[in-house]
Amino acid sequence: MIIFNKILESPELVTVNDDRIKKLLVPRKNSSRKGDNGIVLVVGGSRIYHGAPVLASIAALRSGIDLVYTAVPSINVESTRSYSPNLIVIPLVDQRLTMGSAARLIKTLPKKVDVATIGMGMNIAKKEALLSLIEKLLKNGTKLVLDASALIPEILPKIKGSGCIITPHGGEYMRIFGTKIKNYNNNNNNNNNNNNENEQILDVLNNAKKYGITIILKGWKNIISNGELTTVIERSTPAMTVGGTGDVLAGLVAGFCSKLNSSFDASCSAVYLNGIAGFMAYQKLGLHIVASDLLDNLPEVLKNFDEIENN
Repeated sequence: MIIFNKILESPELVTVNDDRIKKLLVPRKNSSRKGDNGIVLVVGGSRIYHGAPVLASIAALRSGIDLVYTAVPSINVESTRSYSPNLIVIPLVDQRLTMGSAARLIKTLPKKVDVATIGMGMNIAKKEALLSLIEKLLKNGTKLVLDASALIPEILPKIKGSGCIITPHGGEYMRIFGTKIKNYNNNNNNNNNNNNENEQILDVLNNAKKYGITIILKGWKNIISNGELTTVIERSTPAMTVGGTGDVLAGLVAGFCSKLNSSFDASCSAVYLNGIAGFMAYQKLGLHIVASDLLDNLPEVLKNFDEIENN
């Protein structure tokens, strides 16, 4: 398979390619049962952004896990269920995330989930509701992937040292950490931009180390770090600026996180394979793709890494 993502050449950066991904992804046991291969909870959506949790949920399923529970506001339940019979939809009692809806969600989950991805398209009534949901899920042993609306500075004390994965774009990164490195994501081959890029890589690494989390800073160059290991994976095509590709990524990250012990490895796998799916869509449709095209391509991408372990 062609490697579509170019890695910055630096001895301090981990190289991510097909060979590394093949070594990371866990073979499926022939004797496995439903639930053994990963269970994910997706929490998101609002009156306007009804599609975000759907994209994340289907992406998580396409990663090869067994079950996805999709928690959306009651106003979105019918449209979410009608999109795919594969979705297990849990209605949130309020149109926004409230203390009551967060508490009810924890009580109504059918079984313990391995990973929860929270925030895509979500409308939060009070910050305390989000913090309460995060705290309860972590207490239950659930790993977290936080995206979009969930990326506020108040979460940092709650997730510190948890190994949580966060997936901000540049604006969300500035919002949560209060730092901004100018022009780091411009595709300009000059020394000034290289200095900005190196500053941003170092900033991501330092914040990941400080808070004991894994950061995926999304952009033309995706910077991934857990404070010890760091890599930079270029976006495979500018067609992926279309809305929803980040939601697909969040679902993939959660899916791989449910299978792998390393948040860094899960993040690298998701970014790398999401990029290949996007490039395949671009090859077919040019600069006219939509996020669901990535979902259609994921099985073709991922089957090249499938293995079954006889036991």
